[in-house]
Amino acid sequence: MGAKLPALLTLADLGEDALVARLLRGQPAGADVLTGPGDDCAVIGRPRDRRWQLLKTDCVIEHVHFAPDADPRRVGWKALCRAISDIAAMGGEPRHALITVAVPRTQPVAWLDGLYAGIAKAARKFGVGIVGGETARSPGAVFINVALTGEVERTRCVRRSGGRAGDALYVTGRLGGSLAGKHLDFTPRLAEARWLAAHFLPHAMMDLSDGLAADLQRLACASGCGYSIKSVPVTRGCKSAQAWNDGEDYELLFSIAERASLLLEREWQKAFPRLRLSRIGTLNQLTFGTQPACPPRGYDHFRQTL
Repeated sequence: MGAKLPALLTLADLGEDALVARLLRGQPAGADVLTGPGDDCAVIGRPRDRRWQLLKTDCVIEHVHFAPDADPRRVGWKALCRAISDIAAMGGEPRHALITVAVPRTQPVAWLDGLYAGIAKAARKFGVGIVGGETARSPGAVFINVALTGEVERTRCVRRSGGRAGDALYVTGRLGGSLAGKHLDFTPRLAEARWLAAHFLPHAMMDLSDGLAADLQRLACASGCGYSIKSVPVTRGCKSAQAWNDGEDYELLFSIAERASLLLEREWQKAFPRLRLSRIGTLNQLTFGTQPACPPRGYDHFRQTL
């Protein structure tokens, strides 16, 4: 008998992060790319430019990010606000968006009217210009992709990779239970992120889209740090596991110098009295054999993790 063939590697075997790393290996990048794959946005410019350009693309898919009976206005809001949340996580401001929509030929026109009404509502609120896009026929599920540009001052750009051992770790809001409705109605923390970048300049920051368990590890890994967690703010009616793993919270996760933590908490209460800010732990020195402080779960498109 011949040698047994190796099992076919599937996307479920790899997982989302490993797949992205595999696909991007060896791909070219321009000389003006300051930050490429692996952060909330790409950063384009020259090191001494006063402002840098931010680029982001994101999609929402029927049956994955929204149910078929969801209000199309809420779907449109979510589609644009997901990308705005990533611009915010870099400390930037959104500018212009291209919208691509693929729908079945039987899709009611009224549904698309509602979708674009939701997109327009978000665009007006956050100062985004809708400047073009594409429409196409889908053989099945509805697919909406947003390509968004933004800008950020060179001195206020915040990446995932700047965290330092000893930094205090914070999250905004409460986590978990997004499928109860928040995932369609969330407000991207644009004002809060701009305020942080202007007054405290976090060492590292990202938005929480795939769950704290997954995204905290991404930030810590990018920063070359470990972490210890004391407590996590949980949405009322949810359990701790949901706060770690549900995803689609779209809150900010960031780290700042320990010495600035008390001043931050005091000033935050003045600036944003209706939004909770929680100290959840500390970044620490990564040592050989360090174990993660939370289960390595969260949402992964190619694995059944929830």
